[in-house]
Amino acid sequence: MLILITYDVNLTSEQGAKRLRHISKTCLDYGVRVQYSVFECEITPAQWVELKEALLDIYDPDKDSLRFYHLGSKWQRKVEHYGAKETPDMLRDTLIV
Repeated sequence: MLILITYDVNLTSEQGAKRLRHISKTCLDYGVRVQYSVFECEITPAQWVELKEALLDIYDPDKDSLRFYHLGSKWQRKVEHYGAKETPDMLRDTLIV
């Protein structure tokens, strides 16, 4: 299934910058950055539980926001992309880790 994750972290403190880096690194463990604060994660339901729990442990609910969009298994029909920054197809393109 494809989960689209977006976040907005308050950067008025040093702790905010640390949370931003931690959220970004956690998302990178599960998916691909498609914009600065937007990740596409092609994951299993078990991975989704792990990822969501990790992100909810990192963010500050009084200062930050997280949004999760569940696009399901037939997400290719639901996503259109235009512009310069091409997004890798996680199922077709080779990613070197």
